[in-house]
Amino acid sequence: MSNEPVWDRPEPPGKPSPTPLSRNLIVSAAIGLADEGGLDEVSFRKVAAALNAGPMRLYGYVETKDELLDLMVDEVYGEIALPEPGARWRDSLTRIAHGLREAARRHPWFIDLLGGRPHRGPNSLAHIEASLATLDRRPEFPTIDHVLGAVSTVMAFVHGAVRSEISELRDEQATGLTEEQWQAASGPYMQKMLATGRFPRLARVMFDAEHTNAAAFFDTGLTYVLNGIEATTRNPG
Repeated sequence: MSNEPVWDRPEPPGKPSPTPLSRNLIVSAAIGLADEGGLDEVSFRKVAAALNAGPMRLYGYVETKDELLDLMVDEVYGEIALPEPGARWRDSLTRIAHGLREAARRHPWFIDLLGGRPHRGPNSLAHIEASLATLDRRPEFPTIDHVLGAVSTVMAFVHGAVRSEISELRDEQATGLTEEQWQAASGPYMQKMLATGRFPRLARVMFDAEHTNAAAFFDTGLTYVLNGIEATTRNPG
């Protein structure tokens, strides 16, 4: 097995074949399988079958499943539009946050691969660099530690919020019930529990809160996070 990162490793020389292969074709096929059925559908055998090729041919391009997953993640990062240099830092971080959410909604498996192992692909690194550049050299963020702290806070919110949103979408698909149908089904039990008076705040959520959609919840939460960062920059003590 090569110690060279997959992005730096040359592809094997082309050979006459009725089924041409490349890393791009392999990654595209793997992403298609994951989009359709989740990460459990991604295997060398299934990717090879989707490309009408023998599984052993794939190993000349990608040596392990971990490498394939890294390539898939990097491909999705490449879909995310980065902010223009010089834009307001709040606008830039908002664009980055929405770009991640939209990518995860297109590719629900993507959120499962964020966090944990580092992503070192060229698109991943470009995304990290652009995120840090939104705050770097601005007076509100005097050191790289201030920059890293703010960006990490936004990313932590985005990953958590999107993970929760995707989890709810999966639950709907698994049960066949929309959120409204699930609430209706569980309504009698919740009514009984709330009638005890032990859960007054939950009662307010059930009866008084405006149940907006996931996009609105995401926007509200992101605004809270950005407001907190902005307030911290004004009052660093």
